[in-house]
Amino acid sequence: MPANAPINVTVGYPEAASQGYDVYFSADVETDGPIPGPYSMLSFGLVYAGAYDGTTFYRPPEYLEKYYVELRPISDDFEREALAVNGLDRAALIERGADPITAMTDAANWVRQRAGIGSPVIVAYPLSFDWMWLYWYFMRFSTTGSPFAHSRGFDTKTALSIKLRRMISKSGRSRIPETVRSSFPHTHNALDDAIEQAEIFANVFVMEEGHE
Repeated sequence: MPANAPINVTVGYPEAASQGYDVYFSADVETDGPIPGPYSMLSFGLVYAGAYDGTTFYRPPEYLEKYYVELRPISDDFEREALAVNGLDRAALIERGADPITAMTDAANWVRQRAGIGSPVIVAYPLSFDWMWLYWYFMRFSTTGSPFAHSRGFDTKTALSIKLRRMISKSGRSRIPETVRSSFPHTHNALDDAIEQAEIFANVFVMEEGHE
């Protein structure tokens, strides 16, 4: 396919292909601080966001395949500002939150099962924060490690900046063009926001370069 040719788009799911394909999972995390280890991931959501075989992007008709969990904190430290944003009850999660080993192992298994023969790729806007938390937690707690290996990530913010020929510093969420914004709300619930970002990702993936 020529470098600037439009991507073929199909609403649906890929058939098993001998050359393989990437399978995208939109991710969002809610935490009680800026970095994992000293602070805790309190919840995360993963949503099947599509697939790409190098020629065709397979866009899901709906965002119904999803994984969500709220976790027990792993340390005593937290920032009240972070809790004010996500609205999670940290004290309650100490009592009823999922065990991180169980949660991360179950999530890794869910991703691999959904991806099938495809290669799982994590998607976020921006990728750096969510990747840092999820990769650390997968490697620290999942009995099977990270389903996204050590580098399979897609940063929608970078993709948008390239397609619009913008600087990264001018590609924040407040600058997303109306044509690629999601119809789903941004609520700071990890699952809601993963669904919102899945739609933004698909819109950005298929948009033509230089067009808003």
